[in-house]
Amino acid sequence: MKIRKELWFGFGLMALILVGVLTMVLNTETMTNGHYGLLMLSLVVVAIMLGFPTAFTLMGMGMLFAFFAYHSGGQTSAGAIQQTLDLMVQRTFSVMGNDVLISIPLFVFMGYLVERANLIEKLFHSLHLALSRVPGSLAVATLVTCAIFATATGIVGAVVTLMGLLAMPQMLRAGYDVRLTAGSITAGGCLGILIPPSVLLIVYGATAGVSVVQLYAGAFFPGLMLAGLYILYVVIMAKIKPAWAPPLSAEQRRVPIPAPLMAIGATGDGWALGGLIKGLKGKNNQGASTSYMLKQLGIVLMPALLFALVAVMSYQSATRVVQVETYEGLTSMNDSRGVERSEDTGGLAEPPSEEEEEDSGGLAEPPAEDEGDGDVAEPPGAEADEEAVAEPPGSDGGLALPPGSQPASAGSEAPVATTKPASSSYWIGLGVGALALTLFYGILSYARLEVFKMLLSSFFPLLVLILSVLGSIVFGLATPTEAAAVGALGGFVLAAAYRQLTFNVVKESVFLTAKTSAMVCWLFVGSAIFSAAFALLGGQALVEEWVLGMNLTSTEFLILSQVIIFILGWPLEWTEIIVIFMPIFIPLLDNFGVDPLFFGLLVALNLQTAFLSPPVAMSAFYLKGVAPKHVTLNQIFAGMLPFMGIQVLAIVLLYTFPAIGMWLPQVLYR
Repeated sequence: MKIRKELWFGFGLMALILVGVLTMVLNTETMTNGHYGLLMLSLVVVAIMLGFPTAFTLMGMGMLFAFFAYHSGGQTSAGAIQQTLDLMVQRTFSVMGNDVLISIPLFVFMGYLVERANLIEKLFHSLHLALSRVPGSLAVATLVTCAIFATATGIVGAVVTLMGLLAMPQMLRAGYDVRLTAGSITAGGCLGILIPPSVLLIVYGATAGVSVVQLYAGAFFPGLMLAGLYILYVVIMAKIKPAWAPPLSAEQRRVPIPAPLMAIGATGDGWALGGLIKGLKGKNNQGASTSYMLKQLGIVLMPALLFALVAVMSYQSATRVVQVETYEGLTSMNDSRGVERSEDTGGLAEPPSEEEEEDSGGLAEPPAEDEGDGDVAEPPGAEADEEAVAEPPGSDGGLALPPGSQPASAGSEAPVATTKPASSSYWIGLGVGALALTLFYGILSYARLEVFKMLLSSFFPLLVLILSVLGSIVFGLATPTEAAAVGALGGFVLAAAYRQLTFNVVKESVFLTAKTSAMVCWLFVGSAIFSAAFALLGGQALVEEWVLGMNLTSTEFLILSQVIIFILGWPLEWTEIIVIFMPIFIPLLDNFGVDPLFFGLLVALNLQTAFLSPPVAMSAFYLKGVAPKHVTLNQIFAGMLPFMGIQVLAIVLLYTFPAIGMWLPQVLYR
């Protein structure tokens, strides 16, 4: 039996791990619990590479080595078993109580509903016509479609499979190189695990204790940067090697014009706005009804109406004066300026003597019978005919102002302004927007109008869904869980709007959502048990001691950690890397002054390679399953390698310019 090269690579990697473990065991005089922790980590990686289920491998290894840790600490076998079971229950309950994880099934459910709304075919067709004059237009349209659809669904396998069925045959028929075609589809499909709303970021946030909201805000621009680098690479390759991405022919770029518009004399290059206005007059609209013409004109004027609405709302926001409450007139309770404080501190004091009581007018013995006439006498110093209560000494009979305050004179305070002139940046933005709108209408032909209508029915619904979910999270209007519920409702609405909301569609979406969510939750349970066992054995302390003993700078530590994650992406998937190795890396960040949010963005970029790097390049196998027979797995791997290099370049750019990922979270939340 002939063994494939990918299997040789996997077996070779496992052999290296086992050789390293044997070297550690043979060269260690005394095996401590920390060494057993590293042994457990190595065995888990090998077992996963052999194909054992990740979640149950983590749980099984964790419970076995947790029992060993308790038993080696002096516990009896029964006591160690009891503590191991208690640990399993506590860790499982802690996962169940993590409310951040509720958003995972909701986002996944949204993705499956959007996937079944059959939007991807319309989206790809409209984008490839809109970008028809761009070099490598089919590959660029594929990347843009993958980025948008992967963002809306977050399901890498579904996006790669659908684009392999839809885009790959068209690209190959157009003469595109197999490697460029395969690389564009597989790399574009992986963008869904980086661009929010991403399940990967939720899993990392729950594992590392980082705010998912800040992760979403931080990952937005790095995701756009990576997609832009992909597109830039495709355009450059189409210019350098035109044979790899031939330009579309005139027939492939042709957009059919509806018969009612052709009846009024519309042509593909004709000016749409002027033609529709003229078509409403006189005999020009005999071939089309007035209602149809008004509908077309309304579609044409939609960008202008949207621009006017945004301009008015922005003007109100730019000219509104935010009232800031000031507390200048108030005096602190501990501030003695302007206030004469009495010597009495209000504390406990010695009781006065009898002489002091008599002098101070306190309680005294009642007078003897022979000292009075039997009537009740007024207190000493009081006059019997005084009916009113006397004012305190120094009072003028009215309410006094607080100490240190000045009487307010009429008209001394000027009215508070509620508006202000708009800033120059607003007028510059308004001018740029008006210029772009004028240019849009100047080049809006009937052919472009048809493409615009295609985008209205495919691209903009997804864009509204994505922005509503992300906007509510980023601007603090909803938690990730609440926004995920809104997204699931949006998926329902989209499926219903495109007449795809059937019982079977809902049943399949619910079943796949339950399957995916159960997998993720079991991974969390296994990871929690494994991490607890690793910490009990002292493996974390041993790793920390080893890393700190290397005297690394923060830059060297980041390079080392990212190289390790990059190598781990070859045999392992991103879920396994996060739930197994992030609990090891996260405690080390404080020692090097690394922000866990920034580290998470680097990891999210790095884990793009987990789907593209052999032998466990899942995107390659997804695409191979639907590709034509003449497309080999080696061609797919060769096409993915340049995009892996672009991912490494994106990591370097993010490290060199951290503001790419950190600017938006700092502006919004810090």
